[in-house]
Amino acid sequence: MDFESAADRVDVTTPHPARRYDYWLGGSANFEADRKSADAVAQAFPSIHFAVLENRRFLRRAVDHLVRVEGVRQFLDIGTGLPTVGNVHELAQEIAPESRVVYVDNDPIVLYHARELLDSTPSGATAYIDADLRDPASILTNPALTGTLDLGQPVALMLCAVLHFLTDDAQAYAVVAELCAALPPGSFLTLTHATNDHLSVEDLEATIEANRRSGVPFRGRSAAQFTRFFDGLELVEPGVTSVIDWRPTEWRPHPRREAVSMLGGMARIP
Repeated sequence: MDFESAADRVDVTTPHPARRYDYWLGGSANFEADRKSADAVAQAFPSIHFAVLENRRFLRRAVDHLVRVEGVRQFLDIGTGLPTVGNVHELAQEIAPESRVVYVDNDPIVLYHARELLDSTPSGATAYIDADLRDPASILTNPALTGTLDLGQPVALMLCAVLHFLTDDAQAYAVVAELCAALPPGSFLTLTHATNDHLSVEDLEATIEANRRSGVPFRGRSAAQFTRFFDGLELVEPGVTSVIDWRPTEWRPHPRREAVSMLGGMARIP
């Protein structure tokens, strides 16, 4: 995989969700276009920083549950984003060093930094695929996936804070269904997704306009629309909730659900 040439493919003039997310997390792998886009969203939804932090906390708890309770040892993380503290393989391999993880993203700068995602334990494995969620077949047939994961054994499919960038409902539901259909029984689907459920009419209008101006297509979905992604699957308790309410492991002061406006859930593929 040519990591170095990936930097030459980066379009610094167009904002990208992965780099914008990095900016909200306080990272440095972002450009002026990403920061302008992120600031436009933050102007209408000032608590966006809470949302991204709580999304990361959800991810930690979800991986911990999948490894410790469900016994999962394989992960497919699509919409990975830039490496940060607590990547999926680090969380999983800290508990089960033999865990295997395949990461997927479509931003060349994520590919450039992907070497940090390939630092696996000797008994486990990690791989990175430069591909787009909108084309599941290119992910499922990629040699990096088939050579890293055993699709005869359960896999945890992680789609965290990525489906809201698929604004067409038919496409979004079809993509999730195609990915789940390729995984064996006993696999798991884990999702987080921005929601408009908690916003007033005025705040919703401001947020929609901000996302339009941000240059990044975006679609918040209701709890009912989000739950549809799990149709035919077996929801893990407590079902679909705000990410801050999904299996909290400790009491701590946390933002209001309205300030986070992010739904989370996990389900078993029968």
